[in-house]
Amino acid sequence: MEATAEDTVERSASAPRRIGLVEDHESVAIGLAAMLAGEPDLQLVTTAGNVRELLSAAPELDLVVLDLRLADGSTPEQNVRQLRERGVEVLVFTGADNPYLVRSAARAGVLGVVRKSEDLRTVVQAVRAAASGQQVVTTDWAAAIDGDPQLSDVGLSPRQQEVLTLYASGEKASRVARMTGLSEQTVNDYLGRIRQKYADAGRPAPTKTDLYKRAVEDGWLPVPERNQRT
Repeated sequence: MEATAEDTVERSASAPRRIGLVEDHESVAIGLAAMLAGEPDLQLVTTAGNVRELLSAAPELDLVVLDLRLADGSTPEQNVRQLRERGVEVLVFTGADNPYLVRSAARAGVLGVVRKSEDLRTVVQAVRAAASGQQVVTTDWAAAIDGDPQLSDVGLSPRQQEVLTLYASGEKASRVARMTGLSEQTVNDYLGRIRQKYADAGRPAPTKTDLYKRAVEDGWLPVPERNQRT
């Protein structure tokens, strides 16, 4: 799992992360509730059968755990965009039986994909990381973005690629400036142009986490290995 401190929401260590679940199978909802029940830092506060129902309740959430297949006929991309427009990050919780649906969610900007068949520890770790704004890198997420033929080339220059690679890998702009011999203002100008190019290509990257994902998608950074269980 990869993350940057800049993208982690600051809040009191004593306050649990508030989780919402969009899932129209009662057994799965009961199962996730049971998984999180013993975690004092994670609180499942609401469950809904679709995104519209969840948003109408207007809960204050740190994360929404989202099933890809819902009975209302909505698409993963539509659902993820609606949630992110409300400022809520998304973790996909799926059987991962349809690569197209996983790719669609990945393009929309989810923090990761975790299978429903994973063990309790893996699911809880993924929810905890995503609720803190961290990227959850799994083989399903990596395969989705690595194999997506619809990713549009943004035409970055070699210098822009260098700045993106360093910054997205976790370096601060000031450190990137020192490493490249550029001024910090020039680095920030480059980052602004890079973000604009991605936005123009229909692949917005407003946050550092988004830039990290775009760098992985385009091959400027390697697809991270899945964490070894300990």
